[in-house]
Amino acid sequence: MKIPSGHPPIAAPGVGVLLVNLGTPDAPDAPSVRRYLAEFLSDRRVVEIPQLLWQPILRGIILTTRPKKSAHAYAQVWTDEGSPLASITRAQSSALQAAFGDAVQVAYAMRYGRPAIGPAIDAMMAAGCRRILVAPLYPQYCAATTATVVDAVGSHLNRLRWQPALRFLPPYHDDAAYLDALRISVEAGLAALDFTPDVLLASFHGMPERTLHLGDPYHCQCRKTARLLSDALGRPVEVAFQSRFGRAKWLEPATDATLARLGAEGRSVAVFAPGFAADCLETLEELAIRGKEQFADAGGRQFAYLPCLNDSAPGMTMLETLVRRELAGWL
Repeated sequence: MKIPSGHPPIAAPGVGVLLVNLGTPDAPDAPSVRRYLAEFLSDRRVVEIPQLLWQPILRGIILTTRPKKSAHAYAQVWTDEGSPLASITRAQSSALQAAFGDAVQVAYAMRYGRPAIGPAIDAMMAAGCRRILVAPLYPQYCAATTATVVDAVGSHLNRLRWQPALRFLPPYHDDAAYLDALRISVEAGLAALDFTPDVLLASFHGMPERTLHLGDPYHCQCRKTARLLSDALGRPVEVAFQSRFGRAKWLEPATDATLARLGAEGRSVAVFAPGFAADCLETLEELAIRGKEQFADAGGRQFAYLPCLNDSAPGMTMLETLVRRELAGWL
């Protein structure tokens, strides 16, 4: 059919994949961290406290004192390419684009900070993507992570007159492709060490314990990942939860307390973070730097941090497998 004269140009329908990770400040300085934390900690799914109570605390205490401390932590892991989380997610996007070629347009966004989800969807729509797979890079489902991505996408679509067809990558905590990638990555990391660790510790991001009782499956999915990985590796995997914040009771055991105990017991340890798709502040600073210090201060000697899957060959094979499965019928 011939397009009428004067009709605005319309790109040929295409398929897009949008990788989404948590987010990062633009720079390792207090003003950038303050902007990032203000957005992140204002999400009602992240902090489930009535806003009338929470916002004065956030604006009056936390955003006054925490940005400078966090900026110092970010500065220790910042690279020439910027935030590790941003640069690794960008590399994952590029590698996935190379794997799919012209059949799919791949982009990435951050739930908090930049590049934001809304502009990324707009750019994909402008490029002709009428079907978009949104892929939250969280293996284990949590309302404070996975659900917030869905919230943000829905909020942006509410503003669009012409909306794309959408799919969301489901959590993949027990997927064979994920577990195989973890096994390969952990085995390679262990083979590169000059010692054999007594303990293999899987550190997941913590959550308030109340989220478990409210029905969030995160804790159970973390435990299942560790159990299945232990079976695949043929050796025990201990579980701990990091990044406690505030006074509420969080999931236990805590990573810092576990590392202190292992150090005091004279055990050697290799720690890794299977809940993170890319290395970031919580892995490179909290585990590889501070975790090692906590372990050593307690008397421990042999410590290793094993990297996340990142854009490694096993990690990208897994991601391509998951994405191709979810694109079935669209390509």
